[in-house]
Amino acid sequence: MATIVLGVQWGDEGKGKLCDILSSDVQICARATGGRNCGHTVVTAGVSYDFHMLPSGLLHPKTTNLIGPGVVLHVPTFFSELASVEGKGVVNAQQRLKISTRCALNLDLHAAADRLREVSLGKKNIGTTGKGIGPAYSSKAERSTVLLADLLDDDEFGDRIRAMERDYKLRFGGDLGDYDVEAEIKELENFRERLRPFSLDDVEYLEEAQEQGKKILIEGAQSALLDITYGTWPFVTSSSTTFGGVMAGLNLNPRKVDSVIGVLKAYSTRVGSGPFPTEDFGEVSSKLQEIGHEFGVTTGRRRRCGWLDLVVAKYSNCVNHYDALNLTKLDVLDTFEEILVAVAYKHPDTGEVIKSFPASAKLLSRVEVVYKTMKGWKTKTTSTQKFSDLPKEAQDYITFIEDFLNVKIKWVGCGPKREDILVR
Repeated sequence: MATIVLGVQWGDEGKGKLCDILSSDVQICARATGGRNCGHTVVTAGVSYDFHMLPSGLLHPKTTNLIGPGVVLHVPTFFSELASVEGKGVVNAQQRLKISTRCALNLDLHAAADRLREVSLGKKNIGTTGKGIGPAYSSKAERSTVLLADLLDDDEFGDRIRAMERDYKLRFGGDLGDYDVEAEIKELENFRERLRPFSLDDVEYLEEAQEQGKKILIEGAQSALLDITYGTWPFVTSSSTTFGGVMAGLNLNPRKVDSVIGVLKAYSTRVGSGPFPTEDFGEVSSKLQEIGHEFGVTTGRRRRCGWLDLVVAKYSNCVNHYDALNLTKLDVLDTFEEILVAVAYKHPDTGEVIKSFPASAKLLSRVEVVYKTMKGWKTKTTSTQKFSDLPKEAQDYITFIEDFLNVKIKWVGCGPKREDILVR
């Protein structure tokens, strides 16, 4: 009944495209974690849609879309993004959008604090999106934040925001830049009645949907290696981006989860700081960036690029236990004579193979990567619809990944458009 789509690497794998395709066959598409720091791009009928707050299932007129309680909600972004998709012709979007009243708010105050903290860290900064996601989740953990339910029903919600502002001023020496707490409180008050039609009790809603046997798709945010527990800590996001995070961020019946699908890019990318064992600093990186258009949807930052890391993918599978994989952007590799794939790490001091994925960011940044070299196919694969029509070398690349991970690759992305995907 429920299908969960998760990122295998460091995000930006192309989850939005698969979610868009699968959403056509479900009644509900839901977000469970993250916030406006997410960025999913879907291209259909020549129109590009960038999703940050909203589930990408909005593109299908019969799919209801839910922002679950594990998400931190930035209200202005919710409405601006809604206006954007409506302006591009998405029909009945408002009638098909629901928000859990248990969502914690992501305030502009949080964004101001996020940026100041990154500046204070200097060269050791995390490389956040600057959207205030970390402070928003911190405020939730500290029990000092405002929930959507508070905004709707508690006239004293502003006092909580004022208290948070005072705390941040103490922390940052009284300077929050041009942030205006009273302006933000007033803006939220003005949004209150506009939010009410979208708001609901997610527990009641999803419990009823599951009892009725409705098909549910969960659109994962970020990816396994950015998880607050299992990611390359501390260079991670501030929520749980794995299967466990989905179960905490939505009241799904685990017995009714049909499949967990991992989305794996055919090479590796990362945005922000942190260890990246297969990162390339030369021609390979430049080619991947340019051919793959590797610029962040949310920040516009140029993504760091390198070869596919199957040590990362295997670790990710151990955490999420994928039933199937979607390999994306295979066509980006079409012009390479040789393609390298990371298959092991060696300890930098002993030279011995490291059996488990390092928890230490310091060690991970120092590992010696063991590569397998594979022959490139030097043939255009864009828009290929059948596995048998792929060049033999591309087929070998796909089956090697399958055999290494012992997970079936069911979908292969061969281009940016919705239809540029083959199903096996």
